[in-house]
Amino acid sequence: MDASDGGRPPLGERERAVLALERRGFSGPGAKERAIREELGLAPVRYYQLLNALLDDTRALAHDPVTVNRLRRIREARRAER
Repeated sequence: MDASDGGRPPLGERERAVLALERRGFSGPGAKERAIREELGLAPVRYYQLLNALLDDTRALAHDPVTVNRLRRIREARRAER
């Protein structure tokens, strides 16, 4: 632990699994939601809540900067459209 993470423990298994799922490509409609339910045991709504919180977590950025920065750009673009 260092000062940049506020003394918080490293990302847990679930958080790392969420980021890993986001790195993957999905073939068709519903494939991602099916993977969320089957692999993580989460409802898609809960998954996206966790993902959104991870995007603001410095530990997630340190763990997977490419994925987190890509998702942050997408989130900001969507916010700008509103």
